[in-house]
Amino acid sequence: MNINITSRLFITFFIALFCNPIEVFSQVLTNTTSISITKTWSQQPNGYTYPITISVPIGTPPEGGFPVCILLHGNGGAGSSFISQYINTLQCHILVAPSGYLNSWNICAENSDAPDVEMANDLVTTLQGYTNVNANKIRILGSSNGASLANRIFIENTNPGVDIVCAVVSHLAESLYRNGNFYKPSSTTTSSSAYCGYDMMVNPWPTRKYLSISNTNDGVIPYNGGMFAGLNFLPAETAAYNIANYKGYTGSQLNSGTAIGAGNTAITEYSYLSGDVVHVKGTAQHSINATQKAYIKSYFSDCDEDLGIENYDLAKVEVFPNPVSNVLNIKVDAVLIGKIFSIYDNLGRNIFVGKLNSEISNINIAELNKGVYFLIVEGELNQVIKVIKE
Repeated sequence: MNINITSRLFITFFIALFCNPIEVFSQVLTNTTSISITKTWSQQPNGYTYPITISVPIGTPPEGGFPVCILLHGNGGAGSSFISQYINTLQCHILVAPSGYLNSWNICAENSDAPDVEMANDLVTTLQGYTNVNANKIRILGSSNGASLANRIFIENTNPGVDIVCAVVSHLAESLYRNGNFYKPSSTTTSSSAYCGYDMMVNPWPTRKYLSISNTNDGVIPYNGGMFAGLNFLPAETAAYNIANYKGYTGSQLNSGTAIGAGNTAITEYSYLSGDVVHVKGTAQHSINATQKAYIKSYFSDCDEDLGIENYDLAKVEVFPNPVSNVLNIKVDAVLIGKIFSIYDNLGRNIFVGKLNSEISNINIAELNKGVYFLIVEGELNQVIKVIKE
Protein backbone atom coordinates (compact mmCIF):
# COMPACT_ATOMS: atom_id res chain seq x y z
CA MET A 1 0.00 0.00 0.00
CA ASN A 2 1.08 3.60 -0.50
CA ILE A 3 0.67 6.37 2.09
CA ASN A 4 0.93 9.94 0.80
CA ILE A 5 1.94 12.41 3.48
CA THR A 6 3.65 15.43 1.91
CA SER A 7 5.97 16.92 -0.71
CA ARG A 8 9.10 16.13 1.35
CA LEU A 9 8.17 12.73 2.67
CA PHE A 10 5.94 10.39 0.71
CA ILE A 11 6.26 7.25 2.81
CA THR A 12 5.63 4.06 0.87
CA PHE A 13 4.94 0.63 2.22
CA PHE A 14 5.08 -1.73 -0.76
CA ILE A 15 5.19 -5.52 -0.96
CA ALA A 16 5.48 -6.98 -4.47
CA LEU A 17 6.00 -10.63 -5.39
CA PHE A 18 7.74 -12.36 -8.28
CA CYS A 19 9.87 -9.37 -9.36
CA ASN A 20 13.52 -9.22 -10.34
CA PRO A 21 15.26 -8.02 -7.15
CA ILE A 22 17.58 -5.60 -8.93
CA GLU A 23 15.32 -4.35 -11.69
CA VAL A 24 15.03 -0.56 -11.99
CA PHE A 25 11.44 0.49 -12.67
CA SER A 26 12.07 4.11 -13.70
CA GLN A 27 15.00 6.40 -14.38
CA VAL A 28 14.31 8.87 -11.56
CA LEU A 29 13.95 7.68 -7.97
CA THR A 30 10.95 9.28 -6.24
CA ASN A 31 9.07 8.92 -2.98
CA THR A 32 6.58 6.67 -4.74
CA THR A 33 9.08 4.41 -6.49
CA SER A 34 8.52 0.74 -5.68
CA ILE A 35 11.74 -1.22 -5.16
CA SER A 36 11.11 -4.94 -4.86
CA ILE A 37 13.78 -7.22 -3.41
CA THR A 38 12.69 -10.78 -2.64
CA LYS A 39 14.82 -13.44 -0.96
CA THR A 40 14.18 -17.08 -0.16
CA TRP A 41 15.69 -19.17 2.64
CA SER A 42 14.65 -21.94 5.01
CA GLN A 43 12.21 -19.78 6.98
CA GLN A 44 10.63 -18.33 3.83
CA PRO A 45 10.84 -20.95 1.05
CA ASN A 46 8.23 -19.04 -0.99
CA GLY A 47 10.11 -15.78 -0.65
CA TYR A 48 10.02 -12.67 1.51
CA THR A 49 9.83 -9.22 -0.08
CA TYR A 50 11.44 -6.51 2.02
CA PRO A 51 9.19 -3.47 2.59
CA ILE A 52 11.19 -0.38 1.62
CA THR A 53 10.45 3.24 2.57
CA ILE A 54 11.88 6.06 0.45
CA SER A 55 12.27 9.80 1.04
CA VAL A 56 13.74 12.02 -1.70
CA PRO A 57 14.70 15.67 -0.98
CA ILE A 58 12.86 18.42 -2.77
CA GLY A 59 14.81 20.60 -5.17
CA THR A 60 17.21 19.98 -8.01
CA PRO A 61 19.75 17.19 -7.48
CA PRO A 62 23.39 18.30 -7.28
CA GLU A 63 25.77 17.45 -10.09
CA GLY A 64 26.20 13.69 -10.06
CA GLY A 65 22.95 13.08 -8.18
CA PHE A 66 21.79 12.95 -4.58
CA PRO A 67 23.85 10.99 -2.07
CA VAL A 68 21.86 8.11 -0.56
CA CYS A 69 21.74 6.82 2.99
CA ILE A 70 20.37 3.32 3.53
CA LEU A 71 18.94 3.21 7.05
CA LEU A 72 18.87 -0.06 9.02
CA HIS A 73 16.53 -0.13 12.02
CA GLY A 74 17.17 -1.79 15.38
CA ASN A 75 15.70 -5.09 16.52
CA GLY A 76 11.90 -4.87 16.70
CA GLY A 77 11.79 -1.70 14.62
CA ALA A 78 10.78 -0.95 11.04
CA GLY A 79 12.22 1.12 8.23
CA SER A 80 9.08 3.23 7.95
CA SER A 81 9.45 4.57 11.50
CA PHE A 82 13.26 4.58 11.64
CA ILE A 83 13.44 6.87 8.61
CA SER A 84 11.59 9.57 10.55
CA GLN A 85 14.48 9.80 13.00
CA TYR A 86 16.89 11.06 10.32
CA ILE A 87 14.74 13.15 7.96
CA ASN A 88 15.71 16.38 9.69
CA THR A 89 19.35 15.29 10.09
CA LEU A 90 20.19 14.12 6.56
CA GLN A 91 17.99 16.60 4.71
CA CYS A 92 20.04 16.49 1.51
CA HIS A 93 20.29 12.71 1.25
CA ILE A 94 17.83 10.35 -0.32
CA LEU A 95 16.82 8.12 2.57
CA VAL A 96 16.00 4.47 1.89
CA ALA A 97 14.88 2.27 4.78
CA PRO A 98 14.12 -1.44 4.34
CA SER A 99 12.40 -3.50 7.03
CA GLY A 100 13.93 -6.80 8.07
CA TYR A 101 12.11 -10.12 8.32
CA LEU A 102 10.37 -10.31 11.72
CA ASN A 103 11.58 -6.70 12.20
CA SER A 104 15.11 -7.99 12.73
CA TRP A 105 18.42 -8.44 10.94
CA ASN A 106 20.32 -11.71 10.82
CA ILE A 107 23.55 -11.42 12.79
CA CYS A 108 23.74 -14.36 15.20
CA ALA A 109 20.99 -15.24 17.70
CA GLU A 110 18.11 -13.26 16.15
CA ASN A 111 14.77 -14.81 15.11
CA SER A 112 15.60 -14.04 11.47
CA ASP A 113 17.98 -16.15 9.39
CA ALA A 114 17.40 -14.01 6.29
CA PRO A 115 20.20 -13.27 3.77
CA ASP A 116 20.20 -9.59 4.70
CA VAL A 117 23.66 -8.76 3.37
CA GLU A 118 22.59 -10.09 -0.04
CA MET A 119 19.48 -7.91 0.17
CA ALA A 120 21.62 -4.86 0.96
CA ASN A 121 23.96 -5.64 -1.94
CA ASP A 122 20.98 -5.84 -4.32
CA LEU A 123 19.53 -2.63 -2.92
CA VAL A 124 22.78 -0.74 -3.49
CA THR A 125 23.00 -1.99 -7.08
CA THR A 126 19.37 -1.07 -7.73
CA LEU A 127 19.77 2.46 -6.36
CA GLN A 128 22.85 3.04 -8.52
CA GLY A 129 20.64 2.64 -11.60
CA TYR A 130 18.60 5.82 -11.00
CA THR A 131 19.64 9.03 -12.73
CA ASN A 132 19.14 11.29 -9.68
CA VAL A 133 21.30 9.06 -7.44
CA ASN A 134 25.03 9.57 -6.98
CA ALA A 135 26.24 6.02 -7.57
CA ASN A 136 29.51 6.78 -5.77
CA LYS A 137 27.92 8.14 -2.59
CA ILE A 138 25.85 5.31 -1.12
CA ARG A 139 26.02 5.43 2.67
CA ILE A 140 24.92 2.82 5.22
CA LEU A 141 23.69 3.84 8.66
CA GLY A 142 22.43 1.28 11.16
CA SER A 143 21.40 1.40 14.80
CA SER A 144 21.82 -1.44 17.33
CA ASN A 145 20.90 -4.67 15.49
CA GLY A 146 20.96 -2.58 12.31
CA ALA A 147 24.45 -1.34 13.18
CA SER A 148 25.64 -4.94 13.38
CA LEU A 149 24.27 -5.43 9.87
CA ALA A 150 26.04 -2.21 8.84
CA ASN A 151 29.27 -3.71 10.20
CA ARG A 152 28.66 -6.85 8.16
CA ILE A 153 28.10 -4.72 5.06
CA PHE A 154 31.31 -2.79 5.77
CA ILE A 155 33.19 -6.08 5.88
CA GLU A 156 31.42 -8.11 3.19
CA ASN A 157 30.17 -5.68 0.53
CA THR A 158 32.60 -5.01 -2.32
CA ASN A 159 30.67 -2.33 -4.23
CA PRO A 160 33.00 0.72 -4.41
CA GLY A 161 29.97 3.03 -4.48
CA VAL A 162 29.40 2.38 -0.76
CA ASP A 163 31.72 5.08 0.53
CA ILE A 164 30.68 5.48 4.20
CA VAL A 165 29.37 3.08 6.84
CA CYS A 166 28.10 4.36 10.18
CA ALA A 167 27.38 1.99 13.08
CA VAL A 168 25.34 3.50 15.92
CA VAL A 169 25.40 1.75 19.34
CA SER A 170 26.82 -1.54 18.10
CA HIS A 171 30.53 -1.85 17.40
CA LEU A 172 32.55 -4.81 16.15
CA ALA A 173 32.15 -8.20 17.80
CA GLU A 174 34.73 -10.97 17.98
CA SER A 175 32.82 -13.02 15.41
CA LEU A 176 33.42 -10.30 12.79
CA TYR A 177 37.01 -9.49 13.78
CA ARG A 178 39.58 -11.57 15.64
CA ASN A 179 43.30 -12.25 15.52
CA GLY A 180 43.85 -9.43 13.08
CA ASN A 181 41.35 -10.66 10.48
CA PHE A 182 37.77 -9.93 9.40
CA TYR A 183 35.26 -12.75 8.91
CA LYS A 184 31.89 -13.49 7.34
CA PRO A 185 29.68 -16.59 7.74
CA SER A 186 30.01 -19.33 5.12
CA SER A 187 26.47 -20.59 5.82
CA THR A 188 23.73 -20.14 8.42
CA THR A 189 24.55 -18.02 11.46
CA THR A 190 23.82 -19.64 14.81
CA SER A 191 24.88 -19.04 18.38
CA SER A 192 25.59 -22.78 18.77
CA SER A 193 28.54 -22.56 16.34
CA ALA A 194 31.93 -21.15 17.16
CA TYR A 195 31.88 -17.39 16.56
CA CYS A 196 28.23 -17.76 15.41
CA GLY A 197 29.43 -19.38 12.18
CA TYR A 198 31.64 -16.49 11.01
CA ASP A 199 34.37 -18.72 9.66
CA MET A 200 35.39 -17.28 6.28
CA MET A 201 38.18 -14.71 6.19
CA VAL A 202 37.43 -11.61 4.08
CA ASN A 203 39.07 -8.29 3.27
CA PRO A 204 36.81 -5.20 3.52
CA TRP A 205 36.80 -2.67 0.69
CA PRO A 206 39.86 -0.55 1.58
CA THR A 207 38.71 2.97 0.61
CA ARG A 208 35.45 2.97 2.57
CA LYS A 209 35.14 5.42 5.48
CA TYR A 210 33.86 4.19 8.84
CA LEU A 211 32.14 5.96 11.74
CA SER A 212 31.16 4.23 14.98
CA ILE A 213 29.09 5.81 17.74
CA SER A 214 28.90 4.08 21.13
CA ASN A 215 28.03 5.16 24.65
CA THR A 216 29.84 4.42 27.89
CA ASN A 217 26.55 3.99 29.78
CA ASP A 218 24.92 1.72 27.21
CA GLY A 219 23.09 -0.99 29.13
CA VAL A 220 22.68 -3.22 26.06
CA ILE A 221 25.92 -3.25 24.07
CA PRO A 222 28.88 -3.18 26.51
CA TYR A 223 31.16 -0.25 25.70
CA ASN A 224 34.22 -1.93 27.18
CA GLY A 225 33.49 -5.30 25.61
CA GLY A 226 31.42 -8.31 26.62
CA MET A 227 28.59 -10.62 25.65
CA PHE A 228 25.17 -9.78 24.20
CA ALA A 229 22.84 -11.74 21.87
CA GLY A 230 25.41 -14.50 21.41
CA LEU A 231 28.17 -12.08 20.40
CA ASN A 232 31.33 -11.18 22.29
CA PHE A 233 31.78 -7.47 21.60
CA LEU A 234 35.21 -5.89 21.48
CA PRO A 235 35.83 -2.70 23.46
CA ALA A 236 34.37 0.11 21.33
CA GLU A 237 37.58 2.14 21.08
CA THR A 238 39.63 -0.95 20.28
CA ALA A 239 37.18 -1.95 17.55
CA ALA A 240 37.65 1.36 15.76
CA TYR A 241 41.44 1.12 16.19
CA ASN A 242 41.43 -2.34 14.58
CA ILE A 243 39.60 -0.97 11.54
CA ALA A 244 42.06 1.92 11.32
CA ASN A 245 44.95 -0.57 11.44
CA TYR A 246 43.47 -2.51 8.55
CA LYS A 247 43.17 0.71 6.55
CA GLY A 248 46.83 1.58 7.05
CA TYR A 249 47.15 3.32 10.41
CA THR A 250 50.49 2.44 12.01
CA GLY A 251 50.41 4.41 15.27
CA SER A 252 49.27 3.46 18.74
CA GLN A 253 45.63 3.32 19.79
CA LEU A 254 44.38 6.75 20.84
CA ASN A 255 43.78 6.91 24.58
CA SER A 256 42.33 10.41 24.53
CA GLY A 257 40.19 12.22 22.02
CA THR A 258 38.77 15.61 21.15
CA ALA A 259 35.90 16.86 23.32
CA ILE A 260 32.92 18.25 21.42
CA GLY A 261 29.92 19.97 23.00
CA ALA A 262 29.07 20.23 26.68
CA GLY A 263 26.67 18.87 29.26
CA ASN A 264 24.51 15.81 28.65
CA THR A 265 25.15 15.82 24.90
CA ALA A 266 28.96 16.14 25.07
CA ILE A 267 30.91 13.65 22.96
CA THR A 268 34.54 12.67 22.44
CA GLU A 269 35.97 12.11 18.96
CA TYR A 270 38.74 9.56 18.24
CA SER A 271 39.85 10.19 14.67
CA TYR A 272 42.29 8.11 12.61
CA LEU A 273 43.69 8.61 9.12
CA SER A 274 42.38 12.17 8.79
CA GLY A 275 38.85 11.08 9.56
CA ASP A 276 38.71 7.94 7.43
CA VAL A 277 37.98 6.00 10.64
CA VAL A 278 36.29 7.76 13.54
CA HIS A 279 34.91 6.60 16.86
CA VAL A 280 32.54 8.90 18.78
CA LYS A 281 32.05 8.27 22.51
CA GLY A 282 29.00 9.61 24.32
CA THR A 283 26.64 9.02 27.22
CA ALA A 284 23.30 8.61 25.44
CA GLN A 285 22.76 5.05 26.71
CA HIS A 286 21.45 2.77 23.93
CA SER A 287 20.47 5.75 21.81
CA ILE A 288 21.89 8.83 20.11
CA ASN A 289 21.92 12.45 21.21
CA ALA A 290 21.71 15.72 19.29
CA THR A 291 25.48 16.26 19.17
CA GLN A 292 26.02 12.76 17.78
CA LYS A 293 23.36 13.34 15.12
CA ALA A 294 25.02 16.63 14.19
CA TYR A 295 28.32 14.76 13.89
CA ILE A 296 26.75 12.29 11.46
CA LYS A 297 25.40 15.16 9.37
CA SER A 298 28.87 16.70 9.20
CA TYR A 299 30.63 13.37 8.54
CA PHE A 300 28.25 12.68 5.64
CA SER A 301 28.83 16.24 4.30
CA ASP A 302 25.05 16.64 4.23
CA CYS A 303 23.86 19.80 2.46
CA ASP A 304 27.39 20.88 1.59
CA GLU A 305 26.31 21.03 -2.06
CA ASP A 306 23.69 23.34 -3.55
CA LEU A 307 20.50 21.37 -4.05
CA GLY A 308 18.36 24.29 -5.20
CA ILE A 309 16.44 24.23 -1.91
CA GLU A 310 15.73 27.83 -1.07
CA ASN A 311 14.73 27.58 2.59
CA TYR A 312 15.30 24.97 5.24
CA ASP A 313 13.53 26.93 7.98
CA LEU A 314 10.63 24.93 9.36
CA ALA A 315 7.32 26.37 10.45
CA LYS A 316 6.99 25.69 14.15
CA VAL A 317 5.15 22.61 15.44
CA GLU A 318 4.63 21.83 19.12
CA VAL A 319 2.78 19.02 20.86
CA PHE A 320 1.62 18.96 24.46
CA PRO A 321 1.35 17.30 26.86
CA ASN A 322 4.04 14.80 25.95
CA PRO A 323 3.87 12.14 27.41
CA VAL A 324 0.11 12.20 26.91
CA SER A 325 -2.73 10.08 28.28
CA ASN A 326 -5.90 11.27 26.54
CA VAL A 327 -5.90 14.48 24.48
CA LEU A 328 -2.89 15.53 22.41
CA ASN A 329 -2.66 19.19 21.45
CA ILE A 330 -0.89 20.18 18.24
CA LYS A 331 0.15 23.84 18.04
CA VAL A 332 1.40 25.13 14.68
CA ASP A 333 2.30 28.38 12.96
CA ALA A 334 -0.50 29.85 10.88
CA VAL A 335 1.26 28.87 7.66
CA LEU A 336 0.56 25.21 8.46
CA ILE A 337 -3.21 25.61 8.88
CA GLY A 338 -4.88 23.37 6.32
CA LYS A 339 -1.98 20.93 6.20
CA ILE A 340 -2.36 17.20 6.71
CA PHE A 341 -0.90 15.39 9.71
CA SER A 342 -0.47 11.66 10.27
CA ILE A 343 0.28 9.47 13.28
CA TYR A 344 2.31 6.28 12.90
CA ASP A 345 2.95 3.57 15.44
CA ASN A 346 6.42 2.16 16.13
CA LEU A 347 6.00 -0.44 13.36
CA GLY A 348 5.32 2.27 10.78
CA ARG A 349 1.57 1.69 10.49
CA ASN A 350 -0.49 4.78 9.68
CA ILE A 351 -3.14 4.82 12.40
CA PHE A 352 -4.56 8.34 12.11
CA VAL A 353 -4.76 11.06 9.45
CA GLY A 354 -6.23 14.50 10.03
CA LYS A 355 -6.21 18.12 8.92
CA LEU A 356 -4.98 21.11 10.92
CA ASN A 357 -7.94 23.50 10.93
CA SER A 358 -6.56 26.00 13.44
CA GLU A 359 -3.35 26.96 15.21
CA ILE A 360 -4.20 24.51 18.00
CA SER A 361 -5.79 21.16 17.18
CA ASN A 362 -6.93 18.62 19.78
CA ILE A 363 -6.77 14.87 19.15
CA ASN A 364 -8.29 12.28 21.43
CA ILE A 365 -5.83 9.37 21.56
CA ALA A 366 -7.19 7.75 24.71
CA GLU A 367 -7.91 4.52 22.84
CA LEU A 368 -4.33 4.07 21.63
CA ASN A 369 -2.13 1.53 23.36
CA LYS A 370 0.71 2.79 25.53
CA GLY A 371 3.94 3.25 23.60
CA VAL A 372 5.87 5.43 21.17
CA TYR A 373 4.21 7.06 18.16
CA PHE A 374 5.37 9.49 15.46
CA LEU A 375 3.44 12.59 14.43
CA ILE A 376 4.28 13.85 10.94
CA VAL A 377 3.07 17.28 9.81
CA GLU A 378 3.41 18.12 6.16
CA GLY A 379 5.18 21.29 5.08
CA GLU A 380 8.04 22.24 2.78
CA LEU A 381 9.99 19.68 4.80
CA ASN A 382 8.07 17.16 6.88
CA GLN A 383 8.42 17.55 10.60
CA VAL A 384 8.49 14.39 12.69
CA ILE A 385 7.75 14.49 16.42
CA LYS A 386 7.94 11.53 18.78
CA VAL A 387 4.89 11.21 20.99
CA ILE A 388 4.79 8.99 24.09
CA LYS A 389 1.38 7.59 25.01
CA GLU A 390 1.04 6.79 28.72
